[in-house]
Amino acid sequence: MKRIILICLALLATTWIVSAQQPAVIAADNATWDFGEIARTGGEVSHTFVINNRGGMPLVITRILSSCGCTTTQWTREPIPAGGSGSIVITYDPEEAPGPFVKTISVYSNGKAGSYILTVKGDVK
Repeated sequence: MKRIILICLALLATTWIVSAQQPAVIAADNATWDFGEIARTGGEVSHTFVINNRGGMPLVITRILSSCGCTTTQWTREPIPAGGSGSIVITYDPEEAPGPFVKTISVYSNGKAGSYILTVKGDVK
């Protein structure tokens, strides 16, 4: 009986250690946002991407790079706990660029080798 209890405890401890060592994993339910048609003189438009940590360690976003100066970003600066979520707000200024657009945002973190790509698109009228 003692042997069975010890084996069960060892299995539980091993499972806990392995799950605690799972790295952070960055994910978004939808990595693309379509603003649709927007007015050139209508001012900036924004979208908030919900970022999920699907890993076992805290997710830390270290930097975000936009494909052009017409987009700005704000993001959750605190580590996102395992199973938790944070946000990245992308703001696009349509004043300088009439016509269709597709802009990429590269998110660097400990949740993916390289960058995780978010995309905003639309058509400036």
